[in-house]
Amino acid sequence: MTARIEHLVTSGTFSLDGGTWDVDNNVWIIGDDTEALVIDAAHDADAIAEAVGDRRLVAIVCTHAHDDHVDAAPALADRTGAPVLLHPDDTELWRLTHPDRAPDGDLTDGQEITVAGTVVRVLHTPGHCRGAVSLHAPQLSTVFTGDTLFAGGPGATGRSFSDFPTIVASIRDRLLTLPADTVVRTGHGDSTTIGAEAPHLDAWLRRGH
Repeated sequence: MTARIEHLVTSGTFSLDGGTWDVDNNVWIIGDDTEALVIDAAHDADAIAEAVGDRRLVAIVCTHAHDDHVDAAPALADRTGAPVLLHPDDTELWRLTHPDRAPDGDLTDGQEITVAGTVVRVLHTPGHCRGAVSLHAPQLSTVFTGDTLFAGGPGATGRSFSDFPTIVASIRDRLLTLPADTVVRTGHGDSTTIGAEAPHLDAWLRRGH
């Protein structure tokens, strides 16, 4: 059976640099009827666990460590026994939310995680924060970009741990090189495609920060 992509939206808050905002987050699940992989355990461990059901959870992968993307990760890990995986460059950011609980493993550029016979490749795409990653699943013609690339432009870079030239370089060198028909499944809001976003790159470069 080919892996499928499931999606749920959870709601909560995002806090950083002294501000707090209400947010809706996309939680993505890749799997089949027997095992699954969760991308970004946001806000509601119970809702995510219900969506996973009785499948074996291979891992909880964090695209980055902003609190709205990792706040439910330890609870989901405790409930399922699945490891929480994060790029080590986001360790400092992770500790702002979970000072007493470290991730269970590291994500590295080029690392491959297999779920339901489908390979998911880790792409280090810093800029939104230092340890941001995207997850490319070529068999599913999909890349999960977290908050690195959205429909219409790059993720925010106005807060701590972020850098605009870095995120543009990540998008240019790591994401826009993927096939144009690759579906971009984002951390918030609507999906898009690589082909739809590629023409915007020049405008992003001119905009600066």
